[in-house]
Amino acid sequence: MITHAEDVLKDRSLTGSAFCDALTKRTDAFLKAIYEDAMAPQGTALVAIGGYGRRELCPGSDIDVLLVHNSELEVSELAEKIWYPLWDAGLKLGHQVGTIDQIVEVAYENLDMATSLLAARLVAGNVDLAEELSLKARNQWVDKSSHYLSELNKSVMTRHQKFGEVAFLLEPDLKEARGGLRDAHVLKWVEESEKVLREQEIKILEEAFETLLEVRVELHRETGRRSDRLLLELQDDLAVRLNYEDADQMMSAVASAARVVAWTGDGAHRRIGRVLGQRGPRRMIQKVLRREISPGLVLDDGRIRVNKEALEDPLVVLRSAVVAAENDAYLDRVSLETLSKGATVLPDPWPKEARKLFERLLLTGWPAIQIIEDLDQSGLFVTLIPEWGPCQSLPQRNAYHRFTVDRHLLETAAQASLLKNQVDRPDLLVVGALLHDIGKGYPGDHSEVGVDLVVTIAGRMGYSVEDVGLLSAMVEQHLLLPDIATRRDLDDDGTIRSVAATVGNIRLLQLLGALTEADSIATGPSAWSHWKDGLVTELVARVTHVLEGGDVLDVIGGSFPNQEQQRMLFSTEQIIKGEDSTFTVVTSNRSGVISKVAGVLALNGLGVFGAVVHTENNRSLSVFRVERKKDQEIKWELIEDQAKRALAGRLAVAARLGERSRFDRKTKATARPVQPRLTVDNETSEVATVLEISCLDEPGILYRITRAFTELDLDIVSARVQTLGSEVIDAFYIRDQSGNKVEDPEHLAEIELAVLRWIGMDL
Repeated sequence: MITHAEDVLKDRSLTGSAFCDALTKRTDAFLKAIYEDAMAPQGTALVAIGGYGRRELCPGSDIDVLLVHNSELEVSELAEKIWYPLWDAGLKLGHQVGTIDQIVEVAYENLDMATSLLAARLVAGNVDLAEELSLKARNQWVDKSSHYLSELNKSVMTRHQKFGEVAFLLEPDLKEARGGLRDAHVLKWVEESEKVLREQEIKILEEAFETLLEVRVELHRETGRRSDRLLLELQDDLAVRLNYEDADQMMSAVASAARVVAWTGDGAHRRIGRVLGQRGPRRMIQKVLRREISPGLVLDDGRIRVNKEALEDPLVVLRSAVVAAENDAYLDRVSLETLSKGATVLPDPWPKEARKLFERLLLTGWPAIQIIEDLDQSGLFVTLIPEWGPCQSLPQRNAYHRFTVDRHLLETAAQASLLKNQVDRPDLLVVGALLHDIGKGYPGDHSEVGVDLVVTIAGRMGYSVEDVGLLSAMVEQHLLLPDIATRRDLDDDGTIRSVAATVGNIRLLQLLGALTEADSIATGPSAWSHWKDGLVTELVARVTHVLEGGDVLDVIGGSFPNQEQQRMLFSTEQIIKGEDSTFTVVTSNRSGVISKVAGVLALNGLGVFGAVVHTENNRSLSVFRVERKKDQEIKWELIEDQAKRALAGRLAVAARLGERSRFDRKTKATARPVQPRLTVDNETSEVATVLEISCLDEPGILYRITRAFTELDLDIVSARVQTLGSEVIDAFYIRDQSGNKVEDPEHLAEIELAVLRWIGMDL
């Protein structure tokens, strides 16, 4: 790949910019030798541009060069003498030939060329030509800055929409995604026309850039090619090479660096927008847009400016944040620096007004996210909540969560603000939402650790003992409702009694219900659905009835089977019917029904996210809720026919699944191996044993698990199936051949052996 600099590539002591500089020098020498061997005339120059010009060559980078010449010279033969040896050496060459005027003219309408020329530097040949080209290109950039910056802004927006954000992606593109290396380049290009970066911003931007560049260099080394997407499967090896403790630490550093780049870019683009606006009629109305909101806090054209007199207010940080959020404004960067240097640290406990301001900030919803992130980047938010520090830019590294821990908490609080009318304590809802995963930054079970942290935080904020208890209970039990709703039978009275006893009061139940919705929506698209919403709503309604003094039997047994399904059970015909996203099978009661039907659904690429079973009148009713891929057409007629043949023993389900799985294995999408596990719950239900099974989601996984049950003649009473990113968590209510719970340890051990063996079996 780099035949002219193999020793540089193999030198593991060289990383980041040191590697790029060494590779650039070696490449310069190589190109200069070729240029000199070609006996180039005096009126020519070989000029590096783009990343090569910036001395940022990575192992897989293109070599972008120009052969510049005086207008009177014919250089086509010279160009061939230079380009061919470079191609023969295996270099990825980006090359152009032209006079200074020709090249600058191309840049006049071509943004990529215009930005590449800003890094132009001489490699070999005529110094004056290279300097003149650089000067004319820069002058043109400044003269056309309004046009270029406008085009640059459009390009940035399009790129961000395509590649997403480095900090929040499981496998980010280090160069093109928001907060990546290209955004840092954009800031340098903006600086060429308008000096918008402050000295402190330049320093932190350079540090962030170096972090991303180090990882990119090692990524190219590892893959042996230009590859800017940081794939999950490579992250562990790269972390070792860069001397991180583990991949989590490396990805946290990447996320933190990317957020610095993005944050710096946000501030710079606001400033450049004001500069461009001042060149037009907007300047005439600026005075109208400026007004003092409160002493020392001025709203000036969409930004909050904090004057020094405001520092006399001990609550100035919270007050300015609230003013900004409630006016859909942002905190001026100079003001953030002023606050960082001069704001008073709040006492312990906080004054009541401080707590009320904090709640007001969170209740503004989405505007609070940017404000708090600005405070966080300026070191101000951790002065309010010191326990926040370990969560900063902490990646969750799985396909289920789309945000880092800190951003997920902010998103959850914002989402919770939309649900404030569902509870009688919206203040506790948004604060609890902000803190529900605070324990993820610390060792141990995050819910348990979070309880202790929240007791400290809420006590410092000045909440009453009762409110501290509610907030800590929200943290401890924030997974209770979604886990029970999706993994337990809501028609089992033991389920409802158990939840009612755990929660204890309606106020906490309301808070947990709203938190569940906010948390799920903020987690990612696979974490909330109409199905899950319905289950949680039903669970909350049933538990509320019990907590209000109602009899649990009044709310049990009314949802499944319904009247139409009861009619099917007492008919004599076999019913196999697919409609919308539901597949219903009613047949004579025998083992293996769920397994065979699940296999057929898997054969047709359908995931099962819910299954319920009822046995009565020696007949079995099975209802599967399926999840189709985007734009996937469900061919119910074909599936119905296959199910009939499978139940009649005329379809080789296992063999067909084995053939399909060779081509349909899912890419591993979690940072840590998912070890299959089975847990037994003989407490929740009085009539069945609940087996909870967690494993990697693969084609036919429900078929495999239920085949194990068939092997042991177990009766499946009902099932709940849930996919969490790349992992499935299935809960089955089972009974033995006699219709009893399975409580014998040896029998349970055999069930576990069979299930885990079938999960790991290649079909």
